[in-house]
Amino acid sequence: MSRIQQCLEQLASQRRKALIPFVTAGDPAVELTVPLMHAMVKAGADVIELGVPFSDPMADGPTIQRASERALAKGVTLRGVLAMVAEFRKTDNNTPVVLMGYANPVEAMGVQAFANAANSGGVDGVLIVDYPPEECEDFAKILKENKIDPIFLLAPTSSEARMAQVGRIGSGYVYYVSLKGVTGAGNLDHAEVGRRIPGIRDRVGMPVGVGFGIRDSESAARIAEVADAVVIGSRIIEEIENSPVDEVLNRVSAFLSGVRAAMDARTQEAAT
Repeated sequence: MSRIQQCLEQLASQRRKALIPFVTAGDPAVELTVPLMHAMVKAGADVIELGVPFSDPMADGPTIQRASERALAKGVTLRGVLAMVAEFRKTDNNTPVVLMGYANPVEAMGVQAFANAANSGGVDGVLIVDYPPEECEDFAKILKENKIDPIFLLAPTSSEARMAQVGRIGSGYVYYVSLKGVTGAGNLDHAEVGRRIPGIRDRVGMPVGVGFGIRDSESAARIAEVADAVVIGSRIIEEIENSPVDEVLNRVSAFLSGVRAAMDARTQEAAT
């Protein structure tokens, strides 16, 4: 059983939902990424999505694009990100880490070499935004051989065939993009997400995490009522972007602690 599956099953047994923050590796400073990962775990994060900076992150809105630009300007590479995960693993062998990024850096390294290095460094899941599941059977197989969960995106426009393919080759969880558009967009329709999640969960046969458009404790708590996990990215990057470097850990921790408390309170209410 993977760390991701074990984590989500344990949370489900407690009638709790996973909090999955996203940060870009190397932003705001290379030396701050691992301490930030640890701080987020202490604040209530269950899984960490670590963004691999890329020069053309087409699915990301301007906030995460700026984070990638800042990290790339500091010389952050895919190998550097893997080294950060390995450093994190020296003192945390429990929290799942998912790498989220784009195909070019993986292909430049070589898929097999990447999977081997990710396994050695302690990566638990990989989500490559521009790898469609219909073309990923071999990639997913290589990841699974290295005990890494291949994680895929689904959107409101995803077909039944795509959901079925994700169910066949994916594992860990599915990342449901709750909005059309890029990360950081607004106008999240909680009721519509609630209507869609049960059908998606039935078709893919694994937990469903919801991201895009979750901006605060209230929206996270409402999504936690219907999803298995809540993914928050752009809002955390904004906190990083607007904080002095020496205040980043405290401010991100305070934000996540509030989200964690709101999610737990809402799911406990629903269980009683």
